[in-house]
Amino acid sequence: MMRLPVLIWLGLLSGCALFPSTPAPALRPAQPETATFALNGRISIDHHGTRHSAGLRWTHKAQSDEILLLAPLGQTAARVYRDARQATLDDGDKHYQADDVETLMRQVLHWHLPLGGLHHWVIGMADAESPAKIQRATNGQISILNQDGWEVRYLRYADTKPDSLPARLQLSHEDLQVQLLIDEWEWNPQ
Repeated sequence: MMRLPVLIWLGLLSGCALFPSTPAPALRPAQPETATFALNGRISIDHHGTRHSAGLRWTHKAQSDEILLLAPLGQTAARVYRDARQATLDDGDKHYQADDVETLMRQVLHWHLPLGGLHHWVIGMADAESPAKIQRATNGQISILNQDGWEVRYLRYADTKPDSLPARLQLSHEDLQVQLLIDEWEWNPQ
């Protein structure tokens, strides 16, 4: 007789596990221009018809960026780091160095990500330091952004609120197309 209440209680607990709580939608911080963030996601690059894809961990701070490109099982395949002095790229046992990250990525990977603007674009904003052409959806979110020779299409946001963060972006520049899927945001990482 005592087993029945225990079984009911265990059944209720396991039912709760079937319906996890929904996380709060990812929203842009109050002062996005100075916010530091980390994001986890996936990236796909199509350059001259050659496609590459990887997991992505990007940590952005005011004076530095670290991008980890991850292999399917989570191992770091490449690490790109930039600060005010230099940029480095580690690819397995090879180490490369240049004055800026765009030059370094072009030399080693033959394509580049525009980190100067990208850290604005991934939070759903244009870089205020450069002219931009912006198309917005009816809810105020950017749908297409053209800036610095790049076209950024916002394919999905975390929510419909105007200050929701993008969840899927497509970046195009000349013969380079980049798909970026953002799975998780972290504000003020260590």
